[in-house]
Amino acid sequence: MLDLLFRGTQLIDGSGAPARTADVGIRQGKIVAVGRIHEKATNTLDAGGLALMPGIVDVHTHYDAQITWDPTLSPSVSLGVTTAILGNCGFGIAPCPEALRETMVKNLSVVEGMDLAALLQGTRWEFETFAQYLGALERMRPYANVGVLAGHSTIRTAVMGEEASTRSQPTPEEMAKMMSILRDALQAGAAGFASSFSPNHSGWGGNPMPSTIASDEELKTLAGVLKDKRKGIFVMATGPRATPEFMESIAAETGRPAFMVTVLTMYDRANPGRALDYYERCSKAIARGHELYIHTSCQPLSFDFTLREPYILYSHDAFDRVKAAPAEARAPIYTDRSFRQRLRENFRNPRSGILFFGDWSQVELDGVPVTRLAAAAKKDPLDLVFDLPLDTQLVAKLFQNDDDGVAPLLRHPAGVIALSDAGAHLIYFCDAGFGLHFLAHWVRETGTFTLEEGVRRLTSHPARHYRIPDRGTIEAGKWADLLLFDPRKVGLSGLQRVKDLPGGGTRMMRAPVGVHGVWVNGLQVFDGVKYSPQPDGPGRVLRIFDS
Repeated sequence: MLDLLFRGTQLIDGSGAPARTADVGIRQGKIVAVGRIHEKATNTLDAGGLALMPGIVDVHTHYDAQITWDPTLSPSVSLGVTTAILGNCGFGIAPCPEALRETMVKNLSVVEGMDLAALLQGTRWEFETFAQYLGALERMRPYANVGVLAGHSTIRTAVMGEEASTRSQPTPEEMAKMMSILRDALQAGAAGFASSFSPNHSGWGGNPMPSTIASDEELKTLAGVLKDKRKGIFVMATGPRATPEFMESIAAETGRPAFMVTVLTMYDRANPGRALDYYERCSKAIARGHELYIHTSCQPLSFDFTLREPYILYSHDAFDRVKAAPAEARAPIYTDRSFRQRLRENFRNPRSGILFFGDWSQVELDGVPVTRLAAAAKKDPLDLVFDLPLDTQLVAKLFQNDDDGVAPLLRHPAGVIALSDAGAHLIYFCDAGFGLHFLAHWVRETGTFTLEEGVRRLTSHPARHYRIPDRGTIEAGKWADLLLFDPRKVGLSGLQRVKDLPGGGTRMMRAPVGVHGVWVNGLQVFDGVKYSPQPDGPGRVLRIFDS
């Protein structure tokens, strides 16, 4: 007797093979039969007219804290995600000694645009070590499968305390301790190691995130633990400092797959050839036998910020004194004519690693470009922005905003579709539905991908690259992580502001369109409208990965 039988579905199995009409049988969380099935089932679902695909694998999320109070990982599960990787960019909450909990979440609140009150009130601290964190997640029973990367900044903070953001050189004892913690994390089941050299990654009070001030030697020494353990992937927010050649050297030295995350690999109208050049350099590394891939965003990249925490502008030297000042003391700096003049000079002569070059048409206030607001007010756009109250929410849409420029990157063999940033920047926007957007825009609307290839790029492709076993395809013996949807309608709702964070905070959310159900390990977790009531979530904490 089967537990669940899908009858007559359009099967897109995640392998890239042509779609076909088939039945799919589930028992004890796994797929046991595909084709024409005569065995009876406890529950039978007539899926005629709908498509069944593997659940979406999201390898770039930031649910590290939220999952401790929200095991549904909302909204990702409702948007078709059945497996999520946490700990990206090297930012997380484990390991974390009790005395450093506030330091850890304050940094996280700034660098990933999270509600600090929600982090302080909602995070359930039932752990200190990385292994204890994985154990806590298992007890919390998430609705999706989760893997966790051991984070450079998190480990550095656990060892060096608040000095991790101000002291570039650890002592030999501190270095040895960091290596020991990383070894223990990998032994406990970490998916790999993550770090950041991005100059745009700043934490509490404008201080750099700890890994961004670490030396190349420190990073390579820690990454070397992957070689010693013969397991784990390496993922890095590279900025301009960690070039493809630098990343290839780590992949070569460790023998492990490496992944780049940087706006330099995203289409930019101001420098249209740069991104593709990065992809080609990664392809050459792959041809040399060194796995080096790029996290590729299928959505325009948005950056949320306020003048209280204007992190996307910190790379300009006009902001040196802003970063040094307490947040409440920043308004007088913005009114200073010399500050505004210096910023204009920065825009005219940008240095390496800059996110924003002064095109104010890319910055929106309540969905309206600043340039349009400035024209209506008969003001210079820069003056309009810096006359705003400190907490005015602004969104900069800087990269991946031209389909003709983005399509070659999405198709490139060195890319892995990712960068939802789910769980982060939730105060201002929600990109957690990247997979549904991909199916709607890049498959149905533009025809850039066939449905079969589009599904493969969201499922088995990231699972294989991240060494996630037995997930990403619909075939006998694999775990039953499934998404039932209508290809003619699948997509996303508009943004909705929801007040549901711990402490009463709000966040931006999207709802699925054309989704008829999501299953994780054979159990339904979302029915297309609401989460399915479960005493315990069916998701697994992933600890074992392929070599």
